[in-house]
Amino acid sequence: MFKSVKTGLGLAAVFAVLAGCSTTDTVDGGQETQVVGTTTPPPVVETPVEETVVPLDNTVYFDFDKSLLKPETRELLIQHADRLRGSAHNVRLEGHADELGTREYNLALGERRANAVRDFLVLQGVDSGSLEVISYGEERPAVPGDSESARAMNRRVVIVE
Repeated sequence: MFKSVKTGLGLAAVFAVLAGCSTTDTVDGGQETQVVGTTTPPPVVETPVEETVVPLDNTVYFDFDKSLLKPETRELLIQHADRLRGSAHNVRLEGHADELGTREYNLALGERRANAVRDFLVLQGVDSGSLEVISYGEERPAVPGDSESARAMNRRVVIVE
């Protein structure tokens, strides 16, 4: 019983679809004829999709006297790696430090920080030949001053594309 009801409903659905697809055309004599299933859909007009490039933060911050990447900066670097992988862009990684420590120590610390970023990007598939590492140490502070908040803003690597 259920099988015949299902079959009947299926046939009704097919006929309803066919009826919805039919059109009426007129023949030269003004006589109307029914044509089934010959409707043509409107032409599809494709509009070009512009890719929106969302700017990424280009600064990676570090803890005091450290060159280890923080877990929260890894996601940002993965996004940078996705953009840089396979591209011909040359990128400069500028390492910075706060003013605590000697000039030589801060230059070395800035270089270690920039190298940490470079190594992570290379592990993500970015060509090492497209990455340039430079250290400015304490010479180019982002925020001048000797407060802890200013120092924290100066412990960084800036990714310059």
